[in-house]
Amino acid sequence: MKLTVVGCSGSFPSAESACSSYLVEADGFRLLLDMGNGALGELQRHCGLYDLDAIFLSHLHADHCIDMCAYFVARYYRHDGGRCDPIPVYGPEGTEQRLTTAYADTPSASSMSEVFDFHTVKPGSFEVGPFSVHTEKVSHPVEAYGIRVEHGGRSLTYSGDTGVCDTLDELARDTDLFLCEAAFTHGKENIPDLHLNGREAGETATRAGARRLVLTHIPPWTDPQANLDHAREVFTGPVELAAPRATYDI
Repeated sequence: MKLTVVGCSGSFPSAESACSSYLVEADGFRLLLDMGNGALGELQRHCGLYDLDAIFLSHLHADHCIDMCAYFVARYYRHDGGRCDPIPVYGPEGTEQRLTTAYADTPSASSMSEVFDFHTVKPGSFEVGPFSVHTEKVSHPVEAYGIRVEHGGRSLTYSGDTGVCDTLDELARDTDLFLCEAAFTHGKENIPDLHLNGREAGETATRAGARRLVLTHIPPWTDPQANLDHAREVFTGPVELAAPRATYDI
């Protein structure tokens, strides 16, 4: 598998990065994990507008899904070649209604479903193209899911947004690459069931036995180096900060 960081800023875009969006590729299939603020523009550096094969939305906060409204425009109103066939979109219950409300002026109440084939995510396992996927509900104020993507005996686990929880530990068990949020700073913010800090991300990776940790979803007002240092204090494996346009072979 190949992972490309399209955007990794938390809460709102930074001067350097769009919000959460990660492209996973294998056997010519392209799966996008989240499409937050600014992600659609950055995505076009890595693949064509109509080259995605499936999309997974971890939850329905704007910094993870709002550019789906812009992507609706690109797919629904395409003139050259005609309107796109529906692309599978896996998201929490109510994804279609949330995107329709956010767009606010779709031609009809069902217009989103004309270009997006919506599938409701629940905890469990299923196949997406060449990938074996497992999803688990994680700790966040809205319905939110982490995802584990496997292919060719290798695995990638993406936390989405979450506080500390047992389901994330299990989802990341022995994973080859753990893409984990670290929005909070250890010793500064202490709000349960919302976000992880760098130390908690490192502790989660250690409990799970993850082989590599990549910290992501760090907001522009947070010092990423502090979060990296805190993660390294408790995780002995390779750990680094996600960066836009970074790629990983898994």
